Amino acid sequence: MVNEEKIALENDVLSYVREFADKEIRPIARKIDEEANVPKELINKMIDMGLFSSYIPEEYGGNSLSFSFLVRVIEEISRACPSTALVLDGALTLFAEPLLMFGSEELKKKYLSRVARGSVGGLAITEPGAGSDAASIKTRAVRKGSNYIVNGSKIFVSNGRIAEFFVFDAVTDPSKGHRGITTFVAESSYPGIRISRDIHKMGIRGSSTVEIVFEDAVIPVENIVGSEDDGFRVVMETLDAGRIGIAAQAVGIAQGALDEAMAYIKERKQFGKAIAEFEGIQFMLAEMGTELEASRLLTYNAASKWDKHESCIMESSMAKLHASDSAMRITTDCVQLFGGYGYTTDFDAERHMRDAKITQIYEGTNQIQRVIIAREMLKASK
Repeated sequence: MVNEEKIALENDVLSYVREFADKEIRPIARKIDEEANVPKELINKMIDMGLFSSYIPEEYGGNSLSFSFLVRVIEEISRACPSTALVLDGALTLFAEPLLMFGSEELKKKYLSRVARGSVGGLAITEPGAGSDAASIKTRAVRKGSNYIVNGSKIFVSNGRIAEFFVFDAVTDPSKGHRGITTFVAESSYPGIRISRDIHKMGIRGSSTVEIVFEDAVIPVENIVGSEDDGFRVVMETLDAGRIGIAAQAVGIAQGALDEAMAYIKERKQFGKAIAEFEGIQFMLAEMGTELEASRLLTYNAASKWDKHESCIMESSMAKLHASDSAMRITTDCVQLFGGYGYTTDFDAERHMRDAKITQIYEGTNQIQRVIIAREMLKASK
């Protein structure tokens, strides 16, 4: 497919995604939040629309559309319901991406073809004692013949209940520190792997988040992603893509909140006129709109670099940092614009604010993003 045809196809699909988000996801977004569940019917519709196959290469049953397209899809769906967007985001940026970058041909054929058909994947790297310090994981994998025996646990695993498989990392050589970590693919049905509990959250409540325990789990050697003891690099580069996805999620959440607040302030009257006519309100809108557009441009720029296979460590961190901080400010201001109603569940303003908060935390806290950005800036100044 030539580039012009691909761009035209992507734009056509995006228009359908926008309509799907507005007509089928948004009306039930509060129900998804309250029931803490993304309906299987919505996931099936995303599969039927070709969204799971969109970013997968043609040789594995996909459509070879761009990462920039995927980012815009995540943004559009997050505008209606980020929990729904996270099902797709987890399958593609967190599971498929490390296989695309580092997986063997056998792993790609086996798992990417299943993602293209609609199987959900996930990423399991955080542990109870290892969050921002990803190198301090304790989960251990010991080689035994043609398998590894794995013991340990992972927490905050997104898509936990619905993922058929996930990428995880484990220590294979404790003497090497972070250079002794290996990344694997595990299927949720493998013996010795179980979900120990569901984790209940403040926001993105529809996304299934769990703790997983490995108890003498048997993982085949051929399920290594990349090479033995090179897992830390696999995970770090995966997170570069994941942060762009989270930035897109934050942009979508903020846009959805701002759209609803704009509609409200045009109708809400005080002192004889719509509150949108007051200068103080207009100043708030100007700041929110400017922050949102800056976040969007940073996110699209990082996605474009990823498409070109250019280094974008700093750009992905900047996009994630700015978009998530802005989303938190924008959604908080939107609650303020709704006044007392914003603090109730009569409107979605409070849900948007709850959903926005996690974007400052996962895929690396924003404190860690600042460390990464400064480090990359100092490197570039040499």
